[in-house]
Amino acid sequence: MFNHLSAALTLFPRRLLSSSPRTLPGARRLLRGMQPAAVRCLPGEPKLTISFRLDGSLKQMLRDQDEALGSVLTRIAHSTAKGRGKAKKGRKNKGQPAEEAPEPAVVKLLYGGDEVDHTVLNAEAWQDGSVLQVGDVQYSVQRNPPTLTTAELPVSVLAGFPVCPTLEVEFGNLQDSEFIWFKEDVSNRSCSEATGAVPGQEASWTQIGSGRVYVPSNQDIGYRLKLRCTPRDGGRSGSAKELISVGAVEAGPGVCTFDNRHAYTVKEAEWPSVRVVSYNILADIYAQTELSKNVLYPYCAPYALQLDYRQNLIKKELAGYNADIVCLQEVDKGVFTDSLTPALDAFGLDGVFRVKEKQHEGLATFYRRSKFQLLSRHDIMLSEALTSDPIHSALLEKVSANSALKDKILLRSTALQVSVLEDLNKPGRKVCVANTHLYWHPKGGNVRLVQMGVALQHLSHVINEVAPGAPLVFCGDFNSTPNSGVFQLVSEAVVPQQHPDWSSSGPEESCSMELLSTFPPLLSACSQPAYTNYVGGFHGCLDYIFIQPDSMQVEQMIPLPTHQEVTTYEALPSVAHPSDHIALICDLRWDP
Repeated sequence: MFNHLSAALTLFPRRLLSSSPRTLPGARRLLRGMQPAAVRCLPGEPKLTISFRLDGSLKQMLRDQDEALGSVLTRIAHSTAKGRGKAKKGRKNKGQPAEEAPEPAVVKLLYGGDEVDHTVLNAEAWQDGSVLQVGDVQYSVQRNPPTLTTAELPVSVLAGFPVCPTLEVEFGNLQDSEFIWFKEDVSNRSCSEATGAVPGQEASWTQIGSGRVYVPSNQDIGYRLKLRCTPRDGGRSGSAKELISVGAVEAGPGVCTFDNRHAYTVKEAEWPSVRVVSYNILADIYAQTELSKNVLYPYCAPYALQLDYRQNLIKKELAGYNADIVCLQEVDKGVFTDSLTPALDAFGLDGVFRVKEKQHEGLATFYRRSKFQLLSRHDIMLSEALTSDPIHSALLEKVSANSALKDKILLRSTALQVSVLEDLNKPGRKVCVANTHLYWHPKGGNVRLVQMGVALQHLSHVINEVAPGAPLVFCGDFNSTPNSGVFQLVSEAVVPQQHPDWSSSGPEESCSMELLSTFPPLLSACSQPAYTNYVGGFHGCLDYIFIQPDSMQVEQMIPLPTHQEVTTYEALPSVAHPSDHIALICDLRWDP
């Protein structure tokens, strides 16, 4: 085998063996004028893929990397002859004179003007800059060119709201790629409506913008959009792909509850300040239940509860905050993957997700990649950690005194998402970002107290072991008002055994104990608003961003919407607000 390979390589043009072949400027211009033939070939994979267009149809060939080049070229030649034979057979069936069977086209692979020997293996033969010749047609071979593997536009497109395509690129960088936006021509649309022509046939388009994100104007209402995306990696370009919106741009809801808040967040926070957002965005699996539609949110227009509509509002709201750290709760798994990740990636944020066990929703933490890098993750399920991690043994012993309460706690799938970030402006400086959504039941104060005890103990352990001295930023929907035991535990570092929350679910699940925090008193960075959750039957403050006041100071708290803005459509969610919660936003000064 080794001798065979050595012999093959001696027949191979020397220029081809260069790891980074040079192409003369004139040759580069010639290659750019040819049609591309894309070759996907990765070390360790047994197959490679060759893709090119011939006679108007796409040819895709999956071949072994260790196969001789001659076999592929022969296959291409026979494929072209077969295609021509079908065309001639079709003409014969229409009464035209029969023609002789076509000869296979001459197929060669050239590199630097020299023909590549047929005995060379595929993995070595198909090099970037080589030329595939099929008869009189020549193709510029692009080995592992930047390629769009996923490319979709959102279904719902609203005027005034950012259109963020879902894009994934292989061998390329979305930051380097080119994006050009078009609007359907007025003449084309009018002609289609008048004649009943199928929209999109021979459509003409007018360029209206560039950049990865486009915000349609009111002038775009009623017209479809098209995006032409050319994937790139530095100076290398792949094949462009065009996406056309399913429907036309629709009118937006007008003024939203968050529009005035954006006036405070036009610019990013300047180092060493950091802007933090905490937001329960209302999972679709809860918004679409009959309970939500008919009991919890009967005042909300049904279309405003639809996921596509709410996602438009959520993406615009989050983009306008220009945050550095975003902690979200009630994030559907599909929403994180298909909507939030591509949208926030376009605005400079990377994210991680923690699904809630036995659920399809969970927690998401995003961070601005120009300011932070993710060092490590330490997520846990609180009930599982309580019984399996020795650091919680004392708390578990106290909880076990009431088996009914213990069983109830262990049934909960509540998660704690913990991310240790490093400040890229000052390497070595770390921050621990925690995100949670505690048990929801109004009578579950005792469960939430135990959950918070586990969370604080775990966070203290993570900081001591992984990031000594790092400040804590603890965000979430704690389902706890300021008079709750949870808030007292966090803000005063202790909750007494007489606190009424210990018996919140009745005497049979009561468990009185003094619970100590592993942290000194934490500060609610956004204070204690009158409410962060406002629905028809309840309003109250349930969401917080807790910080350590000795290491961080509040530089700016972004005012919440006014009561008039919140109640314009009676309550939340509404056509102007995507969730039943309100986002908390603050700028924290993190002194070096």
